Amino acid sequence: MEDPSHLAALVAWAAFALAFVFGWTASRSHFCGMGAVSDAINIGDWSRMRMWFLAVAVATLCTNAMLLAGWIDLSKSLYTGEHLIWLSHIVGGLLFGIGMTIASGCGARNLVRLGGGNLKSLIVLICLGATAYMTMKGLLAPVRVQYLDVVYANFPGGQELPRVLSGIADLDLSTLRVVCMAVITATIALFVFSDGEFRRNREFVLSAVLIGCIVAGGWYVTAYIGYVAEDPNTLSEAYLGTNTRRPESFTYVGPVAYGLELMLLWTDASLRVTFGIAAVLGLFAGALAHSLISGRFRWEGFTTVADLRNHLLGGALMGFGGVTALGCTIGQGISGVSTLALGSFLTLFSLIVGSAGTMKWLYWRMQRNGA
Repeated sequence: MEDPSHLAALVAWAAFALAFVFGWTASRSHFCGMGAVSDAINIGDWSRMRMWFLAVAVATLCTNAMLLAGWIDLSKSLYTGEHLIWLSHIVGGLLFGIGMTIASGCGARNLVRLGGGNLKSLIVLICLGATAYMTMKGLLAPVRVQYLDVVYANFPGGQELPRVLSGIADLDLSTLRVVCMAVITATIALFVFSDGEFRRNREFVLSAVLIGCIVAGGWYVTAYIGYVAEDPNTLSEAYLGTNTRRPESFTYVGPVAYGLELMLLWTDASLRVTFGIAAVLGLFAGALAHSLISGRFRWEGFTTVADLRNHLLGGALMGFGGVTALGCTIGQGISGVSTLALGSFLTLFSLIVGSAGTMKWLYWRMQRNGA
């Protein structure tokens, strides 16, 4: 058996490599969840929304194909547990959507912007990471645990859509997974490719397909490469190289917090660069490389106190909301949805509503002040 420490390092390096390509692609194509909502709400352009949802469809198709092939098992992932903490998904998703709107992007987008020289994003990420850590283990954790997570619906066997439907339909789990995968991906494909202009935009189409494959690749790395049936240190099965000790794919709230923890406690021998932390570094590195090579790198900072205030508030809302909802536009919006977990769909809907509602409110306030 391969040395677990070497296997954990392989998981981290694989995460960095995949995230590097993700960062390069996101920087080149302007892939952004908040930008997708903004374009649709403000100017009626659904191109980036179609790109986002095409990435969701590809990730869902590839992830469930691996599940059906028996390559991976995601029953122990953070998204597919028996407890559907629906209030946390709704509240967290709404707050994250509000936060990403006033902070000019989600965690992943701010990493990409930082790679392009935007120092405002650095402040957002520090605030996001600190608030996320407080929500996981610190001052804000009791709020989440005692008032939000206690409200849940129980789904014995897990909250994956095929498992939930198996208690209703007289079909086996594999058949239901194929049906769910086919219906969801076909519906998204119909929405995405119904627009001729989007079909002709090869960069958007290829970028979305690549990002979807990268997310599915994250599941393969942690749930296949990093999985050991018997860890020699514990004599039990283990998922090596992840912070949660579970299968993971790309997400950008918790890993930013764990990255800050690693930097603050660098001499703590128990801490290592994990899949999530490497994914943060890889996304930034990929975006930085693209911005330098393409000549897009530009230093940018705050010009007003109000701008600083908004970015600090947005980072804090994303930190609390992302941990509470168990993910972000990438973590729940693509990685989580690819598992067909009910909570992921609920979070995705909530963060879009939160973002769209905030944009409408900001527009109304601007018109009122202008009048």
